[in-house]
Amino acid sequence: MTDTIAGQAAQPGHITGFGSKGYRMYVLLSLMMVYTLNFIDRTVLTVVAQPIINTFGLDDAQWGLLNGPPFAMFYALMGIPIAMWADRGNRVFIIGLCIIIWSVMTALCGLAASFVWLLLFRIGVAIGEAGCTPPANSLVTDYFPPKSRANALGIYSMGVTLGGVLAQLFGGTIASIKGPAMGGWLSSIGLGGLFSGVNWEGVEGWRIAFVVIGLPGVLIALILWFTAKEPPRGYSDPPSAHVEKAGFFEAFAEFGRKPTFWTLSLGAAFVAFVGYGLITFQAPFLMRVHGVSLHEAAVNYGAPLAAVAAFGTFLGGFLSEKLADRFPSVAAWLPAVGLLIAIPAYSGAFLTNSLSVAFALWVVAAIAHYAYLGAQYTVGTAIVSPRSRATTISVLLLVVALIGNGIGPLFTGWMSKHFMISSLTKQGLADQFATFEPKLCGANVAQLGDAGPALCSAYAEGLRQSMVATVMIFFIAALCYFLAGRTFQRDRYNPGTSSV
Repeated sequence: MTDTIAGQAAQPGHITGFGSKGYRMYVLLSLMMVYTLNFIDRTVLTVVAQPIINTFGLDDAQWGLLNGPPFAMFYALMGIPIAMWADRGNRVFIIGLCIIIWSVMTALCGLAASFVWLLLFRIGVAIGEAGCTPPANSLVTDYFPPKSRANALGIYSMGVTLGGVLAQLFGGTIASIKGPAMGGWLSSIGLGGLFSGVNWEGVEGWRIAFVVIGLPGVLIALILWFTAKEPPRGYSDPPSAHVEKAGFFEAFAEFGRKPTFWTLSLGAAFVAFVGYGLITFQAPFLMRVHGVSLHEAAVNYGAPLAAVAAFGTFLGGFLSEKLADRFPSVAAWLPAVGLLIAIPAYSGAFLTNSLSVAFALWVVAAIAHYAYLGAQYTVGTAIVSPRSRATTISVLLLVVALIGNGIGPLFTGWMSKHFMISSLTKQGLADQFATFEPKLCGANVAQLGDAGPALCSAYAEGLRQSMVATVMIFFIAALCYFLAGRTFQRDRYNPGTSSV
């Protein structure tokens, strides 16, 4: 498709959007499904956290490292060149190609023979997933007129939490399948011969989960390629908007001088810091502190929490659109209100010993927490011209990735290890940390000797304290969003003025 807005005067895209209403919704839902797949493949690692920790004998700091800096750095580094390509090339093709990359790499995670191989395959997932959100956001702004974008981007952003729901349901269920049962099922459908060399007795459920969840992405990429159209760039913006291809430095000159971009980016980064830290250790927390199984942690608690978080994402976009006439900057400051509600709710959920009370508080916290997601895209795209949107979002996501995904899980894991060692030191058991085997906690705690109960208790309580400490970062994020709200109206993109 052409990269201009020729003919827009005859078809007022800034009023109608691109294509029919039904087709716009189809594309939006398709992109939301892609974003959902993105987060299924990203999140499934956290669903099967404890089995992987047990398989490779990892401590919480190592687990935080696996989920943090390597993934974040490659996600961030690849995001900018892919976004620059998206500001010039066919965005539908770029998204489809990246889906295939991250899907294959997710499947390969199930074949990892060591911690190092798992780390390398996760880096491959990061490279592929870097090509999802920037071009997708750019597409949405060309399909939908300005008045409909907050809600459209809120719907698209639901992919984060819907992906979390499906990752919990599929990951928790599939990971509970034993290797021999999987081999028997494949034989029953006539595919056993393809895997005749596999010793199913030694195949762990978490490995099956990665392969089964990863590969279907290839089919979704093909469907997107054949059914989604590439719209003219800037089609749904006012005719006076000047649309052309922007280089990185031109785009940087446009958003870099606007305070809203930086306070928004830092706010989103610190929310992600907490979010990635919590989700990385959510399943281990439930299993260690409350003694539930992997399947229960994922299906009974993880999936419902992800579902209510999806509702929070939708609610944030919905409220922003409904309140925009009365409060023009609401999209920028509303997330801060949600975060201030989430802090005491999360803290109570982690500190109580009642699982039912914890779950109820966790539901409130998740809704309030995830109301921010649509805002980061609504505000981020509103302060720049159409030609710079993909690059702007990619830089925003770079900041989010480096601070949020890069440091959040590592911080939570390091704090958990720190609190555990501190507890053991007070009990005179610090020397036993080096030989501690987490897989023995539970039914096999007797194998840890007389110190077993104390070791396993410190293992659980260290993580509990770490989760609470991580939530306190929301105070910084809320301040950033309030500051963004103060400058948002001044920094909005005005088609009648120069964009740089």
